[in-house]
Amino acid sequence: MAGDLHCHTKLSDSSMGIDDLIVLAQKRGVDTIAITDRDCQAGTVRGKIIGERRGITVIPGVEISAYDSKRESYADIICYLSDSPDRLEGLCHRNIVARKKASQMMTLKIARKYPITPELVLKCATGSTAVFEQHIMHALMECGLTDKIYGDLYYELFSPESAENVLVKAAYAEPKDVVDAIHEAGGIAVLAHPGKYNNFELFEELVAEGLDGVEVWHPSNNEEQQTKLLAKAKKLGILTLGGTEFKGMYTENAISIGEYTTPDASLKALNSYKAKMKKRKAQENKE
Repeated sequence: MAGDLHCHTKLSDSSMGIDDLIVLAQKRGVDTIAITDRDCQAGTVRGKIIGERRGITVIPGVEISAYDSKRESYADIICYLSDSPDRLEGLCHRNIVARKKASQMMTLKIARKYPITPELVLKCATGSTAVFEQHIMHALMECGLTDKIYGDLYYELFSPESAENVLVKAAYAEPKDVVDAIHEAGGIAVLAHPGKYNNFELFEELVAEGLDGVEVWHPSNNEEQQTKLLAKAKKLGILTLGGTEFKGMYTENAISIGEYTTPDASLKALNSYKAKMKKRKAQENKE
């Protein structure tokens, strides 16, 4: 049994709803998934209910956005199996507000160059808690200005290396603060896709701060990085997880749910980790 522990829905930056996501997992033979929408936990309860009807185990999660000011880089921390998810709502809300402000400014910049409107972008983002880059690109597609989400126009607008980029930095919390917030909510903190933002130095620092695991198997981590992360994680005794970061047609490359997964042994380690956390905490309280 393996699980795809990194899946998004329409509630954040995916084109696919919860129901369709779970049906797809069933048809692909993936019997365990985690719904990890960006800064949004609204889909976890519904996902669990629909999953039970379809014979799919849905692990509750949320991918929380962070900004590593020391290296001026974004980072994402996934929280799994939180005991008190309501304690994360304030942080998630602040991140959503920060994203909305940044997206609004980027949309206005693009509207000066291309004939789109903020109203059309919001229409393309219907059902999501915020406006993401994919929604802006969807609006540009609607206007016939590009034929794909990820193409030359996307990299012109959203690549840091592009002289024409419209990027606006969102004011997210520091990674350490996110890890602390996850632990206060009784959750398991896992650094997502370190290869995506080159978060390898940050990974080392967060382990010292109590990080519980790292996402090893992910499209943005190449084979060499996966091997090094796996060896490092085993040496440190932390969890090793994986998933596709599936977003439907908003996924950057053609990839379906279940193409990157968490191996059976690692999935079992995740499911038993909470008991270890409680035992450790009880021991600390005694001391």
